[in-house]
Amino acid sequence: QVRLVESGGGLVQAGGSLRLSCAPSGRILSRNGISWFRQAPGKEREFVASIMWGGDSTVYRDSVKGRFTISRDNAKNTVDLQMNSLKPEDTAVYYCAANLVFDSRTAPVAKAYAYWGQGTTVTVSW
Repeated sequence: QVRLVESGGGLVQAGGSLRLSCAPSGRILSRNGISWFRQAPGKEREFVASIMWGGDSTVYRDSVKGRFTISRDNAKNTVDLQMNSLKPEDTAVYYCAANLVFDSRTAPVAKAYAYWGQGTTVTVSW
C-alpha cells in the first residue's frame, strides 16, 4: 500500500512561481513512477509530469515544458514540482499519483495509476 500526501498549493499571480511537494509513504520501489496530474473546474484530469522514483527519467506535457520541473528531493524523500511562469490556465487541483512501473508511454494515462493523493489547489490570478 502506498500513501501520497501533497503540499504547497496556493494563490499566486500570473508570472509567479509555486513549488508542490508529494510525500510518498509505504512500499515505494525504484521502478515506480510518481506523477503529477491536474484537474481544472469542469475539465477532465490531465497529466502534467512524471519521474521514476529511483532514477532521472522524466516526462512532461507539452504545455508545461520549459516552465515546470519535476524532481526528487532525496533529503526530504519527496517528489517536487517546481512551477514557474504560471498562467491562469494552470489553475487546477494538482494530484500526485504513483504507478507500479515508470514507462514514458503510459505515464500520461490516469488509469495506469493505482495510488492517488487528495490533491492541492493552485490558483493563478491575473
